[in-house]
Amino acid sequence: MEFKKFKESVSKVKNLELPGEKFQYKMAPIERLQELKRKALEMNIAKKAGVLALFYPDYQEQAKLILILRKTYTGVHSAQVGFPGGKFEILDTSLEDTALRETQEEIGVPKKDITIFKKLTQMYVPPSNFIVQPFLGITEKTPNFILQETEVEALIEVAISHFMEDSILISKKITTSYATDLDVPAYLLNNHVVWGATAMMLSEIRQLLKQVL
Repeated sequence: MEFKKFKESVSKVKNLELPGEKFQYKMAPIERLQELKRKALEMNIAKKAGVLALFYPDYQEQAKLILILRKTYTGVHSAQVGFPGGKFEILDTSLEDTALRETQEEIGVPKKDITIFKKLTQMYVPPSNFIVQPFLGITEKTPNFILQETEVEALIEVAISHFMEDSILISKKITTSYATDLDVPAYLLNNHVVWGATAMMLSEIRQLLKQVL
């Protein structure tokens, strides 16, 4: 999809009601739903984070969404696909500021080049005890991505035309901290399996885009 056409269409998203948890839960393992609801009661003691779903034009002026593959490390999100973003810091003025700062730090896109146009439904991530606030943002410049080597293993540049295909929805058998050989709904994006919290947020984004593209 041409970025110019995408930009004109996606501007309508700001006026739409959020699809909300209903669409997030479409990509949640069934065994995890009760845990999510139980943990939601503990959100007042959870840490806070901001992440950014960033749309941009590539060098062929095609609309894309950036995801990152995180480094392998000792932690619950090791080697997983996610959005640029991270923990709220004391100097951040808001979670939107957190998402912009972390995006600049992790993938090198300057805050000044990004326009935030929608705040999505926040969600609780039990394994890491974070309340995550996702945002939709857009930059009209083709980014010169610079990876934060300590955090980011690789970039995943997803064409919007590919992201909107129903064929990306798959089922994957995984082993997690709370279950073995668990069948989970997932997205297959650029040959990367995306599941869990990131897939849940992507589900809401896809639903919004379906209403305007």
